Amino acid sequence: MSYGEAVPAARMSGVGASSVHPAPRAAGPAQAMVVEYERHGVWVVAAHGSCDQESVSRLEEALTTAVRRRRKVVLDTSGITFADSSLLNLLILTHRAGALRLAAPKPQLQRLLEITGLDAVLYVRATIEEAAAC
Repeated sequence: MSYGEAVPAARMSGVGASSVHPAPRAAGPAQAMVVEYERHGVWVVAAHGSCDQESVSRLEEALTTAVRRRRKVVLDTSGITFADSSLLNLLILTHRAGALRLAAPKPQLQRLLEITGLDAVLYVRATIEEAAAC
């Protein structure tokens, strides 16, 4: 399911969604947008935008809550436009806390995963369906 599709069970948070009325923006860094929904029996957290030290907190909150409450969580990374070590750290911590799968990383994130060796530790798949199945 792509970001642009309607997700009836979605819980949206963040700023910058074209189909959502953005919440009033507080001073400070822009947060990555996070959309959550259930698909194929797993909880999907979809991140959109930049995921760096100043913007990853909303995603951190969503993943932390999801792995506590769900048997398996898929992080749809197809909307991540930039990632740094802050996201990699979050992925490691989330993986340690529960069953995390990554779906559809763009080349920049895929390269970070390969360079750090996380692609051998995390379950990384090309689609949400493949990630949900593993």
